[in-house]
Amino acid sequence: MKNISKYIPVALMWALPLLLIVPNVILDVTEQYYSIAARIANVALPLGVYLLLASWSRHVGRTALFMIPVMVLCAFQIVLLYLYGESIIAIDMFLNVVTTNYHEASELLGNLGVAIAVVCLLYLPPVVAGIVLCVKKRYTGRQERRRAFHAGLVSAGVGLVAFAAAFLMPHGYNPLRELFPVNVGYNMGMAAYRTALTKEYKASSADFRFMAHADMDSVPPVIVLVIGETSRADNWQLNGYGRETNPRLSERENLIFFSRVLSESNTTHKSVPLLMSHLSATHFGDSIYNVKSVISAFGEAGYRTAWISNQQHNGSLIDFFGEEADCVRFLTDDGLPHHDMEICGALGHIVSENTEKPLFAVLHTYGSHFNYTERYPAEYSRFKPDGDMQAKRENRRQLINAYDNTILYIDAMLDSIAEVLESSGRPAAMLYLTDHGEDIFDDARERFLHASPTPTYWQLHVPMILWLSDGYAAEHPDRLASAREYAGSEVSSSRSAFHTLMSLGGISSPFYDVSAALTEEGYREPSRLYVNDYNEGVPLTRAGLRKPDFEKLASSGFSVASAR
Repeated sequence: MKNISKYIPVALMWALPLLLIVPNVILDVTEQYYSIAARIANVALPLGVYLLLASWSRHVGRTALFMIPVMVLCAFQIVLLYLYGESIIAIDMFLNVVTTNYHEASELLGNLGVAIAVVCLLYLPPVVAGIVLCVKKRYTGRQERRRAFHAGLVSAGVGLVAFAAAFLMPHGYNPLRELFPVNVGYNMGMAAYRTALTKEYKASSADFRFMAHADMDSVPPVIVLVIGETSRADNWQLNGYGRETNPRLSERENLIFFSRVLSESNTTHKSVPLLMSHLSATHFGDSIYNVKSVISAFGEAGYRTAWISNQQHNGSLIDFFGEEADCVRFLTDDGLPHHDMEICGALGHIVSENTEKPLFAVLHTYGSHFNYTERYPAEYSRFKPDGDMQAKRENRRQLINAYDNTILYIDAMLDSIAEVLESSGRPAAMLYLTDHGEDIFDDARERFLHASPTPTYWQLHVPMILWLSDGYAAEHPDRLASAREYAGSEVSSSRSAFHTLMSLGGISSPFYDVSAALTEEGYREPSRLYVNDYNEGVPLTRAGLRKPDFEKLASSGFSVASAR
């Protein structure tokens, strides 16, 4: 046993750098935009640094324990690659950790058992070995350290040459985005910076004004924005889906489904603020921290405003936007789970209590967020089987069945909201949009869920619905006609939501762009952009979409030429 144990320090000295370099090797395979020089630098340079660190001191056990933070990043990166198949740990991934509640996190972690087991097998042994060596006071010899040190110098030298050569490649080189774990450290810093900006939001936006005014109807109208969650257009009957997922809305008059709508983000903490602000991908950046939402615009124009949410507080901009309303209610404040239909009762109560002034309400739903079976009551389990929610390709049928049941439930909820508005006897309009879509093992990439560092067609193609009451349609036939005219047009939900709502509310403002309002004659189709991880508005060709995504865009009627 003693003969074996004396080799443990040497084995750990060599094994630790090799284990830490595993994510780099995988990234060299998955990241298509890396140049050859960047790939060499991404492996050789960190490997050299790790070898130099491992051989620097004879206390290799202590060195291994000091490297635990790097092991954690490596484990996180491997899990991410298992989940999405590509990309480094993005800024948005860190922000998702901050803004995701415990229940959502546990639902996801429950489906990552294989990946978590792999990273435990990789990185727990060196941690255990490090502890044992520290306790037993076992060290590496000078000769063994010298060999590892020389190997580290050679590897680091090769890496530095490749590092310099990468800058001369046609597409250049940005180590802050391409060199692991430097890029992850940078992204952590950016996530912390954005978190700090979010915390200071109320102060930084305090002086913002829309200078909004409204031309009031004779009877105070009710305008409702329903924000969906994780709903993709391909599973909506109104969009031509083969299943009856929208039996109730299909019978609604004055209802328009916009079929060619893309979101400009695949993450909730970006897409919802985009939907609620006048900003688009071009100007999102840090401007989002200095402006207010559509709730404030309606408030300035003389509307009574309300925010009803079936999501938990998470300290994001979404919370701050919601708190701009006169009436703020989170159904989840009682600590219990709620189905989205309960929002209808809360809305009905607010509508009946506010009859003297026009009313604007924003309803933030839980929609089709995974775990799908928890989003609808048992009576909406029409598509079966829908019981097994394990994230496996072989379970796709059950996952799709459950997902379609969520759309069926959304259909009933939206129809019920329309009934509430109709029964008020007031002119009313309801605009429904969702933040982003969802991957459900749709092609050979076997992607699942959303908020991945690079989006897909299924995460971006989203449903958008406008419904007008008979009274509203009678007073504003021009808006109904325009909406019908543009139902088949190219639309950015992120760009058009604010301006369409302003049109519906009869509100004027220097920030109102009539060319983005789907209910106005002057609507113009947008350039296709996506807000990437660095908050840059980039063309879809630079968003990370792949050939299958562009093929789906083309088959769904999108003008791919303008995107490419």
